[in-house]
Amino acid sequence: MALKKLTSRTIFIIGILLALFASVVLNPSTVLAMELAEATVFPTFSEFSTSVQDGRADLVRGVYVSNVLALPIVQQPYGHGSFLSEEPEAITQFRMASRYGTTGLLAHNYLAGASFFDLKVGDEVRLVYGDGKVEIFVVYEILRYQALQPHSTYSSFRDLDTDKVLSVEQTFKRVFFSDGNVTFQTCIEKDGELSWGRLFVIAIPKAEYESLAWLND
Repeated sequence: MALKKLTSRTIFIIGILLALFASVVLNPSTVLAMELAEATVFPTFSEFSTSVQDGRADLVRGVYVSNVLALPIVQQPYGHGSFLSEEPEAITQFRMASRYGTTGLLAHNYLAGASFFDLKVGDEVRLVYGDGKVEIFVVYEILRYQALQPHSTYSSFRDLDTDKVLSVEQTFKRVFFSDGNVTFQTCIEKDGELSWGRLFVIAIPKAEYESLAWLND
């Protein structure tokens, strides 16, 4: 797809979104909620799909990866591009990413985002819409970046695999510009710094993944 130019205001909002994970502190009630969630039986896809449907054909309402995560998706309110749900068992859809062809799914690393670290290349990801429609993706790439200035909205990011440094705009384009991908985002904690880095898990449409696998055989 043609890359759309990012305005300075858009870049500022992107910076806020990439940095906002630092602003919330873990508390005992959150820990308890997570422990209770871990104790529940993992639902079948049919059970999960039924539980998130509300008739809205235009909205993604849930994401399911077998034995990894089964989470409802909440939408960012219009005009609140930095909103991120504090519900321990919910993911927030990043509205701005949709403008650039990607379903962006965000969560704090001490809430639902903790499950993002369990995703592996080859995992099947199912998005459920409000009317029950299902889209299937496959995890294709996992990126880990260090935020060189963790609390700055304009921080650059260092790729932990290649050592390449990207600006906030380059990082956004790398993970959210696509022709229909799903990108999971959460923070990487290190040495007590909750927002030391960023984890991006990129899933591509299943048909595309199978085509690439066939070409590589």
